[in-house]
Amino acid sequence: MQGRLSYSILRMPLIYPFETSFGRQTERVPIIFRLEKEGVTGYSECVTDVDPFYSYESNSTVMPVIKSYLGKMLLEAKGPDEFMQAAELIKGHNMAKGALEMLLWDHEARKEGKPLHKLLGESKGYADVGVSIGMESTEGLLAKVSNSVSMGYRRIKVKIKRGREVEILSAVRDAFPDIALTADANSDYSIKDMDTLKKIDRFNLEYIEQPFDHDDLIYHSRLAKEISTPICLDESITSPDRATKALEIGACSVINIKPGRVGGLGNSVSIVRIARDFGAHTWVGGMLETGIGRAYNVSLAASAFIDYPGDTSPNSRYFARDIVKNPFSMKEGRIVPSGEIGAGYIPDEGIMEKYTIEKGVVCEW
Repeated sequence: MQGRLSYSILRMPLIYPFETSFGRQTERVPIIFRLEKEGVTGYSECVTDVDPFYSYESNSTVMPVIKSYLGKMLLEAKGPDEFMQAAELIKGHNMAKGALEMLLWDHEARKEGKPLHKLLGESKGYADVGVSIGMESTEGLLAKVSNSVSMGYRRIKVKIKRGREVEILSAVRDAFPDIALTADANSDYSIKDMDTLKKIDRFNLEYIEQPFDHDDLIYHSRLAKEISTPICLDESITSPDRATKALEIGACSVINIKPGRVGGLGNSVSIVRIARDFGAHTWVGGMLETGIGRAYNVSLAASAFIDYPGDTSPNSRYFARDIVKNPFSMKEGRIVPSGEIGAGYIPDEGIMEKYTIEKGVVCEW
């Protein structure tokens, strides 16, 4: 055997339930991929979950497209760029593509003996860290915001949904008038809610994230002309081309880059450059990743051209026991990428096995 691509599906309970307009999440069910090639072993994480609420992709869509198509493309590709060129034949499925593309970035960095954040381009050597807080009672929310502020997070993001936005934002802003505050709507609003969304201007937000549909650009552009609060797009930005179009029509001035959502690190770096050319801002989001997926996010967030704090909290915020031996810690609102070569994680095989509910081989050669 010259190489093997295998997978493990895990079930990991969250320390605290995480609630958004999509629903309430109490566990993470990640798919972890393992590539053994040329004497190098690496891991990556697919950011899908059980339900197709964030996008049409879910755990149930990932394995068929990887087993039937993308795994073979991975075997034949010499690197991440060549893999993505071949994968253009497959329409969509960015999260499946991203999971394998990042494996190849990790493999390349390990072969060169470099930390991934340095291979991706100019690195500032750290990632500014913000926190994302789910919806709950006002008392519980304020307690979590207070704790996050005391821990030194550089930006506080709260989840909102239709009918609760004023209640949530009033409570937080009244209690914390000077913090860097943002709101994430997770596509819960429509153009009919324009008057409601205009009310958020008084809360002095750094931006409102993804108020309209997951694939909308036009109505976001219209909203941007009606409110003074900057708009950040998340789900709507699925490629460098979509980023260009969004910025050209003024649909946003901030982009949340999730490598899994846009098809991997190569597209992520391209989006950073596009945003910089338009004078827009970027940050790196998260999908409740384990320490493996989080390592890739931190590597990207350390880019010298990522200028806003991202959702890259320390691992201990989400999992009582992560699947890496070197979880990230935060100091003064910053996380420093691991000095290890590759993406920087050190997998804990024993803990990974404990959480595993299914595993198998995609292909070998």
